[in-house]
Amino acid sequence: MSHTGVQSGSAGQLQRVLLPGKTTIGILGGGQLGRMLTLAGTAMGYRFVTLDPAADAPCGQVARQIEAGYDDETAALELARQCDVITYEFENVDADVASLLERESYVPQGSALLYTTQHRLREKRAIEAAGVRVAPYREITSKDTMQAAVSELGVPCVLKTVTGGYDGKGQRVIREANQAVAAYAELAATGAELVLEQFIKFECEISVVVARSTNGEIKTFPPAENIHVNNILHTSIVPARVPTGIQIEAQKLAAAVAQSIQAVGLLAVELFVAADGRLYVNELAPRPHNSGHYTMEACATSQFEQHIRAICGLPLGDTSLLSPVVMVNVLGEHLEGIIARTGQADAEALELGVIPKLHIYGKTEAKTGRKMGHVNLLCQDVEEGLQWIEQTNLWRNKNL
Repeated sequence: MSHTGVQSGSAGQLQRVLLPGKTTIGILGGGQLGRMLTLAGTAMGYRFVTLDPAADAPCGQVARQIEAGYDDETAALELARQCDVITYEFENVDADVASLLERESYVPQGSALLYTTQHRLREKRAIEAAGVRVAPYREITSKDTMQAAVSELGVPCVLKTVTGGYDGKGQRVIREANQAVAAYAELAATGAELVLEQFIKFECEISVVVARSTNGEIKTFPPAENIHVNNILHTSIVPARVPTGIQIEAQKLAAAVAQSIQAVGLLAVELFVAADGRLYVNELAPRPHNSGHYTMEACATSQFEQHIRAICGLPLGDTSLLSPVVMVNVLGEHLEGIIARTGQADAEALELGVIPKLHIYGKTEAKTGRKMGHVNLLCQDVEEGLQWIEQTNLWRNKNL
């Protein structure tokens, strides 16, 4: 079906090279990440089909869409029939469907990586196996193990569900030892496995998006400094405002994790920078990542093009930073204001020398706290981008 070549992989295996022009890529998931993958890949000459249950999904607006549930095996088989290679844009893929697609199609990312990253304990053990530091943690199986773990790790600490949970969901911060039992009871009632993590006193959070291709080539993007508000990513600042040595180490650690777990495609590695400069990996995401959106205009290759290159066996693109940049998320409460700004001259941008690049995701309903788009602010200095965010007054009460 596709224009396919073969080449020798890192383990001496033959790897598929899926060239643009006649290759169709399937995406499990039809959200904004799939949409931006499709836009990047379409420019390269690839065709796309997405599987998503929502009518008029963001990705379905720019690709062919199979409208069905993620656990629909008939729909998954149809996706496999139409596509030469399949990827996913979110982690919580139904295990049976992932296994079926591996049997029926070409899924270079495989399901083993999903198995690891869907489960915090397995993920932490995989990171440690790569020789990379994580925050001290304990598996929690009872009220007694909870009390013992709090005693060993000290407070503050964070109790988390092992599966599920994003944007701060499924977590409880314990600031006093006497809060331990109540926090355990609350999360244990969900039926999920639990893990307690020591709270790292960090100076800032950074993330590195790393790509590993089917032939074993690895490239990292410059680290982003991430600021969260209400447990949702607010801004990503690049270059990160940390010493160069820490940036280089973060990239090395991300590459080491990608190599150790044999990732294919993109892997986002989130890290804490402690006061003493030590780096702790917080979590992994085996897909394009919100903190990598800055690459769309600010790097020689975007994270989305890089993911397509990686899964199709093409040489990875140059990841050089072309301009300082600040990415700011557009949530539901910001959407109307940011769209209105596009219809007029931007006095703040002109004054600051900032070039705003708006991306809207095409979601049907704007809700408070829901990611509806983002703006990449190209600038001479990241402080100018942060000033633009403040001066627009769209992101009020955001502590930068």
